[in-house]
Amino acid sequence: MNLEAALNQIAGLGIVEKKSSVYETKPWGLKEQPNFLNQVARIETELEPLELLKELKKIERAMGRKKTVRYGPRLIDLDILFYEDLILRTGALVIPHPLLAQRAFVLVPLNEIEPEFIHPLEKKTIHDLLAMVDCNSVWKWKEDL
Repeated sequence: MNLEAALNQIAGLGIVEKKSSVYETKPWGLKEQPNFLNQVARIETELEPLELLKELKKIERAMGRKKTVRYGPRLIDLDILFYEDLILRTGALVIPHPLLAQRAFVLVPLNEIEPEFIHPLEKKTIHDLLAMVDCNSVWKWKEDL
């Protein structure tokens, strides 16, 4: 599975401290496509944010990701959601991930591993942010990694 392969490669960038269950979700953005599988992980790394992003994009390319339609189907999509409590805005990277607080498919697995983490901009815990979104399109996948 792509998520497991990606996590194995991410482990080469640092230590995978926690990982959520896998969740199946209805597509977000472009609706006419298969459901997605989502998972979040917490890693400890020595890499700075832009270096980490560069390495994550290398992993995506090595796994066969190609540029397609925005929000369209893809083999893998690796994002940096948070980097401790850093707030960063560059042309290449925005941390915290800008749409995270609105996306149940991110908040549900994130709540599983970091419910008390405080979003540095929203000033709310992940658990509190999750309570503000509709989670009907997110369910635990039938298999776990």
